[in-house]
Amino acid sequence: MRTDNRKVKNIIVSIYFLLVVIAVFLATVFKSYHLFEGSSLYVFIGLLVAVVIVHFIARFFEYDSDGAQIIITNSGLILNDIFNYRENKVEIAKDKLAGFRIINYFFYKSLIIYSTQSNGKILKERFNITLLKRKKIKYLKQSLRKIIKENKMHKEG
Repeated sequence: MRTDNRKVKNIIVSIYFLLVVIAVFLATVFKSYHLFEGSSLYVFIGLLVAVVIVHFIARFFEYDSDGAQIIITNSGLILNDIFNYRENKVEIAKDKLAGFRIINYFFYKSLIIYSTQSNGKILKERFNITLLKRKKIKYLKQSLRKIIKENKMHKEG
């Protein structure tokens, strides 16, 4: 099964653009009407906080379980073609998958993959799936459960 959230990129770019336009507008209004002293600083800090939040939430997610391995990729949405500094790519053999867990915070969703290494230790990898639609998360869970079920049947048999 293959899934990703590439359609979200345009929405995130639009959000960044709106944040900048709103910040410029508010800074101009506050400065011209002298509503608050140092209001431009408050607008700038608010914009910075909003951009940081969007930056951490906005991640590209790709899952591919076709073939002998599971390939999961997490990377940034903005400027990832030029600066691919936030990429997290993991390739796991299907028979090494030990488990998974999806954690749903209020504004953030995380996929944790547990895999066994050759020495028997459990390796834990975390992926941001915040912008993945519910339907795709459901398919992702089904795929991972199926792989884990097959692994248990091969160990027993």
